[in-house]
This record gives sequence, C-alpha cells and structure tokens, in this order.
Amino acid sequence: MGRSGLLRLSAMTALGALVAGCAQFPDEHPRKWSEQPSLTPQAGPQPEIEGSMPTPESKEPQQPGPAQVVGCQDPNPAVVATCLDPIGAIAVLPDGQSALVAERATGRVLRVRQGAEPVEVARIPVDPSGGGGLTGLALSPSYAEDQLFYAYASTGGQNQVVRIAEGDTPKPVLTGIPHGPSGNAGALFDDGRGALLVATGNAGDPAQAAAPDSLAGKVLRIDGFGKPAQGNPTPGSPIVAAGLADPSGLCGSPENQTFWVTDRNGGRDVLYRVRPGEPIDAPAWSWSDSPGASGCAADPGTVVVSLRDAAALYTLNPTPDGTFTGQPSKVMEDSFGRFSAATLAPDGLVWLGTTNKDGGSPISSDDRVLRIEPPTGGAAGKD
Repeated sequence: MGRSGLLRLSAMTALGALVAGCAQFPDEHPRKWSEQPSLTPQAGPQPEIEGSMPTPESKEPQQPGPAQVVGCQDPNPAVVATCLDPIGAIAVLPDGQSALVAERATGRVLRVRQGAEPVEVARIPVDPSGGGGLTGLALSPSYAEDQLFYAYASTGGQNQVVRIAEGDTPKPVLTGIPHGPSGNAGALFDDGRGALLVATGNAGDPAQAAAPDSLAGKVLRIDGFGKPAQGNPTPGSPIVAAGLADPSGLCGSPENQTFWVTDRNGGRDVLYRVRPGEPIDAPAWSWSDSPGASGCAADPGTVVVSLRDAAALYTLNPTPDGTFTGQPSKVMEDSFGRFSAATLAPDGLVWLGTTNKDGGSPISSDDRVLRIEPPTGGAAGKD
C-alpha cells in the first residue's frame, strides 16, 4: 500500500474511533432543537456539609410573627402588669413609672412597675355585690410629705372612704355612704386645691340622689380627714353636686377646675361636667348603645373614657364652656378587651386597667395594667 493509501486508512480509523466514542450517549435518537438552559442560578438541591442541617427551600421571604403571650409573660410594650384580678381603680405615683392598682373584688392594692413583680401594699375586706368593692383610688393631696393614699370601698355594710399608709391598717375617714342592691360604685380625684372629690352611687334608690341629707348619688369634696373641705359651696357640707346614679370614673383638669364624671343613669351611659354648687342635670355627652362607660382621664383639651362592653376607648375634645368640638373618636377597639379604670399620669401618659375576667374573654395574662400615649384617631358619630 502506497503512502497515500496509508494516510486514507489512518484518517478513516480516527473517524471511526470518534464515532464510536459519541455512541456512548444513552439517547441515540435524534432530538428537536430547543433553547439552551439559562445560566441564571435556579432553585434546586443544595450541597450538604456533613454535620449540618439542610436549608429548607422557600419561595417567599419569611417574616417573623408577632410575639406571643405565654402565661403571665406579655411582650406588648404597653403592658405594665399582668395576671391581676379585674381592675377597679389606678393612681399613678409621682415618678410616673409606677402606680397603685386596686382589684375591685379582692380588695387588694398593689404597687406595679414595668419589669417588676406587683407588690401588695394593702388589703381591704370588701363586698363587691351591686357593683361595689374597691372602685376608687387617689393619692393624698400632700402625698410627697405624708405618703398616704385614699380608697373608695364597699365594706362593713356601707360605702366609705378610707385612708391608707403602706403597711398599716386602712382607717375610715368618711363613713355612712348608703349601700344597696346596686349603685355602690364610687370614684376619687384630687382637685388640685388640697381636697378630694368623691363620686358616690345612689345605692339603687334615685330618691337618695336628690335628698340633701344623704351622701348617696353625690359629688363630695372633703379634706384628708373626711371633713367638708374649705371653700365648698355650702359651708359645713361636703356636697358640691347631686344627681348621680352609678358613677364609674371621675377625672378633670385641676388647673382650670373642670371635672367630669361617667355614670349609668336612666338606662344610658353618660358623661357629666361637674360644676361645684350646680346640680348635675343634662349630660355633656351620652351613648345610646350602652358601651359600658367606665373610668376616665382628662386634660384641658381631651377626655378619654374607657369602655367595658365596647372594649375600646372614646376620646372627646372639650371647650371651656363644656361643649365638644370636632368628631369624637373610638380607638383601640378589641385591642386589650374590656377597659375599666383610666387615669392621667404626671408625664401625660394614660394608664388603663382591664376587666376581662369579669364578663370578657380573658387571655392568660389578664387582667392587665397598661400605659399608653394619649390615643388619637378613629371616628364615631354623636349618639
């Protein structure tokens, strides 16, 4: 075979070897052309490193869920104290960081502060029937000097105001407030002029609210010993206004001597403006749907009313003549359940108590004490 024949044989042998190598693909049938895969990284199996857990595949970014209540641990930053009995009243201490809290049915008074366990500072034997129990708290007008506080309590077959020194036995200072089958709640408020205002219920008898010789159904103004305060409209009488039925909240602005009281009167919830020396007659505001108006907190431009049955707060903007401007607001609906006590702290924050164990749907951290910025927003029509 010549040189040219050898070259042809060598080329054919090489081509045969190349074809034989290509024949190793499993699919020997011709395939249609298709677009080549993208070079963009695709989701797929990830390499595993021995001793590590595989990363789960996820198409959507995972967002952390809200912190959950576990037992008495409530992660909401507004919550100051948990796992209490239904709250009857709150009095904020001068530091603005702690408060005294009254449990309506147990008669306990607790000092609470965020991040600390509640401390029992007093216990009053109470009768919670007929809406009574421990329903009012106020610091002494001279608290900085005497460290005293006052409570409104149903005890010993009557309603009364007691004075308390921490760790001491409560001492009655105003007794003889009638007690009945209903209308036993009451409230206290420091009027800013060295006296206490006391709102009393009518003990289930509307006639007593009108009787000038009865302490029932009245707004009283007393000194620290339970005597009629100096400057009352009628010298020697503690009565400054009459006509209440079942009050729950007493609040106001001492700087302009404007006071408000929530009441359940004539089958409806109402808010009265209190003017010492004048009768309590037409409500400044009323609710036709009976939302359970309870405690209140106020400054010169805002009145916040806590609502039990509506599980919300109601805010109104008063004018100097006692009327209201703008549109009232219903806020924080179904946020913490049934609100009961409310009060304004020295720093302008609003403290609230709940009463979910008494007719509501409590969670494991109820009942709770809260501290919030004054609420705004929402809308509600006038009733």
